[in-house]
Amino acid sequence: MGAHELSALLWREREMLELLMFKLEEEQLLLSAGRTRWLPFATREVEQVLARLRQSALERSLEVAGVAAEWGTSEDATLKEIITHAPSAAWKETFTSHLQALNELASGIAALRDSNLQFLRAASRSTQETLAHIVTDSGTYDATGAADIASPRARLLDNEA
Repeated sequence: MGAHELSALLWREREMLELLMFKLEEEQLLLSAGRTRWLPFATREVEQVLARLRQSALERSLEVAGVAAEWGTSEDATLKEIITHAPSAAWKETFTSHLQALNELASGIAALRDSNLQFLRAASRSTQETLAHIVTDSGTYDATGAADIASPRARLLDNEA
């Protein structure tokens, strides 16, 4: 355990967050192009990256606890607290750059998530409106078992054309 290991873990976490952004952008492209056939695959890939991020968060917690004990702060210290207690300017700069990059990635991911959610809501609304306008006459059966189809509705034809 140590600062080197924590920094390496933060690099891997940043890479996974970038992969998550990429997967969310893939989802967005599929949604905007109306290619919903592939959406389950893209969603599964997003879920896989999220699972890897959860595992990484556990590893990070262990590394933070080790660095925090080494640098004289609480075991459940945040990255900001780690930066504050860093023994050298080099570590402060290293962890500050990690923190800034993680914050930027988190903001970008939140924006993509919100955008994708709007696409999904619009698609859902459109589908509901389309289904609401579909009128199907359910036929019945007569005593012989033949379909009793109601006479067609009156239609207005334009003979002038």
